[in-house]
Amino acid sequence: MTNGMAHSRARRNPSDGRAPVRRGAATVGVIFLVVGVLGFIPGITSSYSDLYWAGHQSEAKLFGTFQVSVLHNLVHLAFGVAGLAMSRTVSGAQAFLVGGGAIYLVLWLYGLVINRGSAANFIPVNLADSWLHFGLGLGMIALGLATTRDPIRR
Repeated sequence: MTNGMAHSRARRNPSDGRAPVRRGAATVGVIFLVVGVLGFIPGITSSYSDLYWAGHQSEAKLFGTFQVSVLHNLVHLAFGVAGLAMSRTVSGAQAFLVGGGAIYLVLWLYGLVINRGSAANFIPVNLADSWLHFGLGLGMIALGLATTRDPIRR
């Protein structure tokens, strides 16, 4: 009986037949798509009339907290599409999660070192965005590594 239980825990989710890393990448991709769309909805994005194409002048804030611009929202949408496309294979899903996580860690550092009131803040990002990017970066990398196992060699 214990062998059957151990085996059942090692199997893929029978509901969709996909490897956990593929489900993780697809889920993250959908979240990015939703966030990208929400960034274009007045009310969910406060100061919507101050939504600019790009740059630190865009005072629109998703959920009243995260500074966004049209460019910022389009990046979220592009990440979402990439996540769904790359979730088709295990290697693509892991590359999306680990590589995307690394990109978000770079964005976190970028947000910490730039002068947020200058043209260098073209995305734009505020302090809340920067720390969200840190959490996303670590979370995506952890998900990409934790849900991918090396095959057992016989």
